[in-house]
Amino acid sequence: MRVYHDLVRNVLENGVRKANRTGTDTISSFAEHYKVDLAEGFPLLTTKKVQFRSVILEMLWYLRGEDHIRWLRDENDCHIWDAWAKEDGFVGPIYPVLWRNWPMGDPYAGDGDVPRIDQLKNAIHLLRTDPHSRRIVVNTWHPGLLHRMALPPCHLMFIFNVSNGRLHCHLTQRSGDIALGIPFNLACYSALTMAIAQEVGLEPGVFAHTIVDAHIYVNHVDGLKAQLERDIRPLPRLTIARKPLDALTLEDFVLDGYDPHPGIRFEVAV
Repeated sequence: MRVYHDLVRNVLENGVRKANRTGTDTISSFAEHYKVDLAEGFPLLTTKKVQFRSVILEMLWYLRGEDHIRWLRDENDCHIWDAWAKEDGFVGPIYPVLWRNWPMGDPYAGDGDVPRIDQLKNAIHLLRTDPHSRRIVVNTWHPGLLHRMALPPCHLMFIFNVSNGRLHCHLTQRSGDIALGIPFNLACYSALTMAIAQEVGLEPGVFAHTIVDAHIYVNHVDGLKAQLERDIRPLPRLTIARKPLDALTLEDFVLDGYDPHPGIRFEVAV
């Protein structure tokens, strides 16, 4: 996928070195943007192996609306969120809660139940009833609850747009780890767009991605340079079972023709 390689090269060549909260410096570039057309194949990197199972499990976890990772960690042996979770799995009101159960108050303050909003359900309703609306937005930045979150959302808003019978998605991300996070974000939101397009009777369109602070950790530079030397192989195809979004399981996502280069180990900066 050439757009990813272009992103890596641009940040390596033009980014500036910055310190940050993790203690590992980054090479950072402001407001990077790319697009992929989902009609051309499923955008899972081929110049290194990306764990497709984990991508889909993370997306399905987002759909569950929970404030813990027990379904991911204990039921599905997926540990991509372990570093940020408490021992009991609690991560607070991050993506799953904010997508499906946006609280109108602080549910952890001991004041009883608070009204909730299912942003994703509302977005799907608009896609069916008013597909040309410019207000089909899911937002995950809740200033009143940042102190309750294990990690403030990095991918903080996505917007759907319909044109010529195709469903497009634009993701705005405040902070993006190019080696580890961005390949997951790209694949996760592309799969989500494809699943929702199928549910509302549209064809998958373009996934567009803006990353405000696009960065490469300095200990990832050598691995990414090695990745850039690898040849780019054809994209795989993704088939999703024709089920309602909330009925989908891991087995309903079938990847065909994925032939990646071997994985590259990158350390996670927590």
